[in-house]
Amino acid sequence: MGAVPLHYIDLRTFCYATEDEGRVEQALRQFLPEEYPIDRETSKGHHGDRIIVLSTRVENADDMRFILKRVTELDEFDRLERELDDRVDEDCSLFLQFDKQAAYRGEVQLGRGILFRAKVEAYPARKEAAVENARQALGV
Repeated sequence: MGAVPLHYIDLRTFCYATEDEGRVEQALRQFLPEEYPIDRETSKGHHGDRIIVLSTRVENADDMRFILKRVTELDEFDRLERELDDRVDEDCSLFLQFDKQAAYRGEVQLGRGILFRAKVEAYPARKEAAVENARQALGV
């Protein structure tokens, strides 16, 4: 297998007081290898309600490949290809958001709820190089 042109992938989602933490974790795990560790941090919302932040950073190439394979299962993958230049910032980070409810059902859809941030390798560190490496990482 070839090298993955990413330094790491961060995944993060929020579990609000009205949501079941187990289901939210299950949604996040749709993008992770089995039993991958997830960090939990408890916070409070504006009105004092509980918010649990579930997050993880993936730095291992095989585990990043697993996540990228799930991303390529996206129904709107052609849309992602077209928007790739807009989804990579000047700091060489690729940003995506996935629908949390769809992920709970085992589907990969763009939407809101699960935040994906990948630090793309680029030498020199320029957006143009990062976009090309992001294309390579996604196989487009």
